[in-house]
Amino acid sequence: MFRHAIGIAPADIDHMGHVNNSVYLRWVQEAVISYWQKVAPTDAVAAHLWVALKHEITYRKPAFLDDVVVADVIAEKVQGARAFFKTIIKRGEEVVAEVHSSWCCLDATTRRPARLGRDVVRRFLPE
Repeated sequence: MFRHAIGIAPADIDHMGHVNNSVYLRWVQEAVISYWQKVAPTDAVAAHLWVALKHEITYRKPAFLDDVVVADVIAEKVQGARAFFKTIIKRGEEVVAEVHSSWCCLDATTRRPARLGRDVVRRFLPE
């Protein structure tokens, strides 16, 4: 699991006084990419890019401007060039949202789907 700190800005707040639903997508993207950059070897980070294929968000509670929230990212599996993550956005121990997402790994040069080496995958999914 990887913990990513989230900052809530005034621009994230919608007309109802809480974080706009669209902001959660940005948070998930930032958290998953930060996880990749922290755990993967430097050469793998340089050689690969990630694009989101699907996000499924379940909103549990609203988040507000002064809240302290984090995103816990869990790699669930890697299948070919695709990786599946679960991101749990929390305020303290309270779950604010759960996100299941799938991503496609791309070769940074060709921009075509690319499989990760087993050594890289093991950093996220130990055997």
